[in-house]
Amino acid sequence: MTEITRVPLHPIAKGSLTKLWIGIIAVILIGAAVAYAAVPKGVEVDTLQAGTGPHPTEADVILVNYTGKLKNGKVFDEGKAAPLPLQGMIEGFKEGALQMQKGGKYVLTIPADKAYGAEAKSNPQTGEVVIPANSDLVFDIDLLDFMSMQDFQARMAQMQQMMQQQQQAQGAGGAAPPR
Repeated sequence: MTEITRVPLHPIAKGSLTKLWIGIIAVILIGAAVAYAAVPKGVEVDTLQAGTGPHPTEADVILVNYTGKLKNGKVFDEGKAAPLPLQGMIEGFKEGALQMQKGGKYVLTIPADKAYGAEAKSNPQTGEVVIPANSDLVFDIDLLDFMSMQDFQARMAQMQQMMQQQQQAQGAGGAAPPR
């Protein structure tokens, strides 16, 4: 014959079930917050004016007007019609540029871990720190054009050749004759 052990059940105290559910919800929320904080932040590309056509590739040189700022708005760098080889850029800048199109205007926000991380950047002439360590960066960018590195190098060689010809013409007979 089987013996059954009986355990007396007591009714749940009033409000205990509510406290249990509040505890479970609190644990879930804390877990979600910890998980969210652990996920690295990505590069944000906000489109102010859409561009057209294809996107640049990692092997391209982009031609841009840009202003680089810290999150507090302090400008650390600017360029007009600046050629920037994407292979030499910080990871976050490259990642953002690959999402842009010719003729577009963008705001690119780069988290510190995809910029310079714990490394501060200083002005080489003055030694002044222009980008503090662990800084998020914001760039206002107008993507004017882009081309392959090979096309860029060919254009640069043509420009150098034209400049040398102008200098030779000026050195040989003064100013170059008008056309």
